[in-house]
Amino acid sequence: MRLVLFGATGYAGGRIREEAVRRGHEVLGIARNAGALPEPKAAGSLHDADFVLDVTAGADAVVVAIPGRPMPDGTKLLDALPTLFAAAERHGVRIGVVGGAGSLRVSEDGPRVIDTPEFPAEFKPEASAHAEVLAALREAPEGVDWFYLSPAGTFGAYAPGERTGTYRLGGEVLVTDADGNSAIGGDDYAIAFVDELEEPAHRRQRFTVGY
Repeated sequence: MRLVLFGATGYAGGRIREEAVRRGHEVLGIARNAGALPEPKAAGSLHDADFVLDVTAGADAVVVAIPGRPMPDGTKLLDALPTLFAAAERHGVRIGVVGGAGSLRVSEDGPRVIDTPEFPAEFKPEASAHAEVLAALREAPEGVDWFYLSPAGTFGAYAPGERTGTYRLGGEVLVTDADGNSAIGGDDYAIAFVDELEEPAHRRQRFTVGY
């Protein structure tokens, strides 16, 4: 499988790249500053339409592992979705998005995580931006194949965890353990992500992963 990965130097993107390469897939890692990436790599932006359409030609999937909130130059992931949709329609590539947990519900009939009183205020801009991305994906043209994988509540460089090779999947509700904790390590998130790339089970869907 040939993958094009935007955000390859980030926490999730780096682990997805490593997992996919470990399994024998070809991964073109892309970042605005690609100097530290191993080959094959390219410096570029998801907001450069010509670049995106060029690098996705011949790929099986494009992985998007960049923040939802606006970047210092004012661009944001939501603005790049029309270009991704065009690439999917032109080249037949599948879109896989590293999503956020804030738009998940705490229970079947409960509020979204972002709407709970304990949700940190400093995380709300990112969570809100990613909720907008998910809403836009759900309005994608019918021929666009995408998936959006929300991590558990505790996920990131501050809590990398140990690689276990195990995980549990969910749909619109946060995955928690018997004690009510919601977490997933970086490596195990990547395993779940690449599993979906290899054996698609959530076409045009959001799903989530946790322990």
